[in-house]
Amino acid sequence: MTMIAPAIVIAAGGAGRRMGGGKPLRPLAGRSLLDRAIAIAQAQSDCIALAVREPDQLPASDLPLLCDARPGIGPISALDSGFRFARAQGRKHLLLIGCDQPFLPGDLVATLTAAIAGHDVAMPVINEHYQPLAALWRVDQPALDAYVQAGGTSLYRFASTRDLIPLQWPDAPDDDPFANLNDRDALAEAERRLTRPA
Repeated sequence: MTMIAPAIVIAAGGAGRRMGGGKPLRPLAGRSLLDRAIAIAQAQSDCIALAVREPDQLPASDLPLLCDARPGIGPISALDSGFRFARAQGRKHLLLIGCDQPFLPGDLVATLTAAIAGHDVAMPVINEHYQPLAALWRVDQPALDAYVQAGGTSLYRFASTRDLIPLQWPDAPDDDPFANLNDRDALAEAERRLTRPA
């Protein structure tokens, strides 16, 4: 039986201070980081939303805008918004990605979906690093509520309390598909990566 595509929520609520602010709208090779993330998501699911801190953080979009119900706790607030969104859309799984991950694999959903089976989380591991902000989660709002109410804020630590299956991705020291861009140097390197000759 074919599994319904998961909901995909793009975490776009970070301030991006090390990048000079306004991270989601920062241009990269002619397109904003957010537009690149949306294109990646739309190629892999028909159920997509954007997670933000507040509604005026991004310009108007055709995609649902999910505002943090639990502000000030970092990316796990986007997971909380994502779980609520996925459940409302009748989706049992959620892929949470960052708006600053322009190189995510085109087969990410298919690969994680094939791996998750009866597990709670399927998480890529590359270059010995776990990738919680590119993991596929089984929607479990009560478990997340309990974790956050106990003071938890780490995506990885929450995943480690669940039935987590790590999925080893081929190492790629120079072309990490899960690279996230946190500062201007990383943005410049991504620009070089996208524009260098094949």
